[in-house]
Amino acid sequence: MDPSQIHILLLDRKLGAARAIHHMLTEAGYRVAVATDEVAALHLASGELFNVVVKSFDARQVAPESLMQKLRSQAPDTQFILVAEGSTVEAAVSAIKCGAFDYLTTPLEEGRLLASIAKALEHQSLTAEDQQLKIRLRRRSDPDIFAGGSEVMQAVSRLIAKVSSTDVTVLIEGESGTGKEIIARAIHEKSRRRARPFIAVNCAALPDSLIEAELFGHVRGAFTGAVGDRQGRFRQAHGGTLFLDEIGDLSPKGQGDLLRVLEDGMYRPIGSTKLERADVRIVAATNKRLEEECEKGCFRDDLYYRLNIVTICPPPLRERVQDIPDLVSSFAQHFCAKHQRRPKRFTPEVLALFQALPWPGNVRQLRNLVERLAVTVSQGVIGREQIPEDLVNPGRKRMGFTIQPGMSIAQVESELIRQTLLKCTSNREAAAGILGISRRALQYKIKSYGL
Repeated sequence: MDPSQIHILLLDRKLGAARAIHHMLTEAGYRVAVATDEVAALHLASGELFNVVVKSFDARQVAPESLMQKLRSQAPDTQFILVAEGSTVEAAVSAIKCGAFDYLTTPLEEGRLLASIAKALEHQSLTAEDQQLKIRLRRRSDPDIFAGGSEVMQAVSRLIAKVSSTDVTVLIEGESGTGKEIIARAIHEKSRRRARPFIAVNCAALPDSLIEAELFGHVRGAFTGAVGDRQGRFRQAHGGTLFLDEIGDLSPKGQGDLLRVLEDGMYRPIGSTKLERADVRIVAATNKRLEEECEKGCFRDDLYYRLNIVTICPPPLRERVQDIPDLVSSFAQHFCAKHQRRPKRFTPEVLALFQALPWPGNVRQLRNLVERLAVTVSQGVIGREQIPEDLVNPGRKRMGFTIQPGMSIAQVESELIRQTLLKCTSNREAAAGILGISRRALQYKIKSYGL
């Protein structure tokens, strides 16, 4: 989930303590409103839906149950975390019985509060009935790739805003690591289908023998091993969005199967006599130029015309270097909150260095590096000395691994593929070329070895 979408109400009669907790929570990326009395808290809650209420009180003088009941009458799914001075066992037991998610005591530890909020949000994601809360809590493991003011990325954002409110088919073409799936999810989240599933399919990993069953499903007894009915991806995405990743690597048979359902709007599960309507919004992505693939005879013209209604082309990172400081700041905030680490900032020297690097893995490479540094560096300021030397001077460090007696061929192959992917910064097309296998074969092995 995105911390910036989470709304927290902080109630503390002591202004100094409230400011300290407010700083703590905003540094973690949350949206925080502060009230110093119950009247103000109720007024704020009447106009805004809060995910969590953090209430500080003196357990020897105040019982928080009354406020909890009043707030919960307005927002039943709100979670309460109570922070007590002068705590007693009786007060804690009473608060939990009245529905508080957690009961903390002073002095308040930052890590303990953030961990409690994270658990409360996780619980809320499983139990909440309010649709607005569900949208806020929807899984979001991807940080904001739209940070920055570059015109090329602003144009992408404007195009996303225009197409999201429609059901038009969208084709996303861009280099590996430019955030194509994040863009597809952004389109879904802004669409009228956002309350329905977002289902992603890796087309490069679909062997011909499984394409129909994977996309359209099958009924019991349709073929050997079909011991029960199975929903295909079109059915799983019913009412929502079907994201066809690596569409340029879909086999000729898969292209034909997909074209048929896109033209007719209907499909038939394997072994079934019943046609089903494909109520999905199609978003496809590829790191290839499909027009060129059509000219080479590797991709069907008619399918390309079906997909190429609106095309979005996210730029490589080298074409938006002015966004790098904002991206680094956004990524650091996201991952520090996600992994419950203290806030991090990067020195101007490091940001200048980042802007000078080629970033063959694009935004994904930058994002992974910032996540790694957010987790492994304990200091609040990240300087040049914390940046991996192999990133700055890639020729100095040769990657490799030792084959030990007793290792299976599968273990050796798995490690070889892993090291090659690291060398290519997860550029799978380049990795496949180095390994001397097709991209589809590489996708299959990555899936088989769990890489």
